[in-house]
Amino acid sequence: MGRLIDQYIRSAEEQHLADQTAELAARFAARAEKHDRAGSFPHDNFADLLEDGYLKLTVPAEYGGNELSLHELVTQQERLAYGDGSTALAVGWHLGQMLHLRTTRKWPEPLFAELCRDVVSKGAMINTFASEAGSGSPSRGGKPETTAIRTEGGWLISGRKTFSTLSPILDRFVVTAYMPEEEATADFLVFKNENVTVHETWDTIGMRGTGSHDVVLNEVFAADEHRLAGKGIDDGGGWLLHIPACYIGIALAARDFAISFAQSYRPNHLQGPIAELPTVQQSIGQMEIELRTARSLLYEAAGRWDREPANRPHLRPELGLAKYVATNHAVKIVDIAMRIVGGSSLSRSLPLERYYRDVRAGLHNPPMDNTVLQTLAAGALNEQR
Repeated sequence: MGRLIDQYIRSAEEQHLADQTAELAARFAARAEKHDRAGSFPHDNFADLLEDGYLKLTVPAEYGGNELSLHELVTQQERLAYGDGSTALAVGWHLGQMLHLRTTRKWPEPLFAELCRDVVSKGAMINTFASEAGSGSPSRGGKPETTAIRTEGGWLISGRKTFSTLSPILDRFVVTAYMPEEEATADFLVFKNENVTVHETWDTIGMRGTGSHDVVLNEVFAADEHRLAGKGIDDGGGWLLHIPACYIGIALAARDFAISFAQSYRPNHLQGPIAELPTVQQSIGQMEIELRTARSLLYEAAGRWDREPANRPHLRPELGLAKYVATNHAVKIVDIAMRIVGGSSLSRSLPLERYYRDVRAGLHNPPMDNTVLQTLAAGALNEQR
């Protein structure tokens, strides 16, 4: 019987790529406690990702990338998070956005081509900084307090962005800003310079190595051609499945740790390991139900998104459901794993307490639970109408 994590691998090529990612994950797992305790950004992990070619997985083949499908991206991100959730979530934002830009072509092609070539040749990465303390999550429609003021040849952008994942390592990023003259919001590509300051504010209970600090922009110049006005094709937001893939990867690691513990731990009042106890077997069965249900929804959603490009805008409810189930089930799986292991699961010398803290962050990644529920409810109500 093969490992559960390999269940959705469909070809020898996918298995080869998964094996390479598993090697990275094992390396990152050995460093995870160090970065978690220090709250440090894992520059060493990202050096390995660059050397291994991981950063170009979703770059179009025409520009030298692997052009992975969404299904394939989910398999790799799940496996990377098995080793270190923080690194997987952080790089997932880059990989997901490259997939998003590839399918929507929302950037001018010369600008997108330049980014792709820089990813392949220099290891460049991209992320969008939209969240702000005053406006909250951009997914809830808040107007940014960051402003873009017209100047000769471009725009001067000023403001403070929160939850700026990958900020310690990016040389460019996208920011959302409000343009008072036009009374509108737009995206701008910004290159890091002396007017960009990273304030190391990221000090959280989980996902401590994502480098999601505050970024302050003080009249940072963005040229006219770096205003990203195009909307492109609506892809339904499928790229966001990198998020639930990450949390399922963490849950898989917790599940495997608990099962290994149960098979080896034998208190002196028992003749065999605790894995032989019916109560422990019931708990393992509960983990399997939560995990297999979540993964089936996740991979079904990813597969439909790959197979039905014309239908992608209408897949938002299914994509949101996959994220909702995956993140909430991941929390339950890690909780059950800790119950199996018992009091020692609280020890910082074991990875379970880190898994426990990390999976909770998924509840605060988009789309939020209440948004998913409202979307599903609206669909049901409209169907009856």
